[in-house]
Amino acid sequence: MDEIRPAEQSPAAPRGDRDDWLIAGHIGRAHGLDGSFHVTQPRAQLLDLGRRLAVDGHDDEIVRRAGTDARPILRLASCTSRTAVEALRGRDLLVPRADAPPLEDDEWWPEEIEGCRVHDGEHEVGVVRRLRALPSCELLEVARPGGADDLLVPLIRDAVREVDVEGRRIEIDLVFLGEADPSDAPAPPDRGGADPLA
Repeated sequence: MDEIRPAEQSPAAPRGDRDDWLIAGHIGRAHGLDGSFHVTQPRAQLLDLGRRLAVDGHDDEIVRRAGTDARPILRLASCTSRTAVEALRGRDLLVPRADAPPLEDDEWWPEEIEGCRVHDGEHEVGVVRRLRALPSCELLEVARPGGADDLLVPLIRDAVREVDVEGRRIEIDLVFLGEADPSDAPAPPDRGGADPLA
């Protein structure tokens, strides 16, 4: 089963006027005295040296990058002391979505699919609440109406038929997920009488 890969995880990005931003991580504890700090929940591909970003409503730039992709250490142009870091601890590091590196065909930013409506054919299942990271794969956490328990959908091709980010719609297979009887499955699309095995 092929896995569909979202880009690196982060907490859900704020909606509304911040839809054009991606959270690259959060300012963590200070590292040394020069204004460097650890990044919590980092997205390494958004934290390269020289990148412009916004912190606490102000434009800034990454002027130092050390550590590893999993545990990066940064310093910002405006942050020159341990005291300055402590004042910003916990703040989001925001990168304009337009400046983010391009993703591969089967990748997207989690912010792009959070809030998408989830369907199996004509049946509306619910809305993506968030993505969960597990060691084996990522899961869509789908909030269902009427107080039903959330549905967890693994991001593999057998479970997810299509992700339409622009249309804000995700097609899943409830039969594969054990949530529907095979006799209730929607009919396959009409291929004009052609034999699919020919």
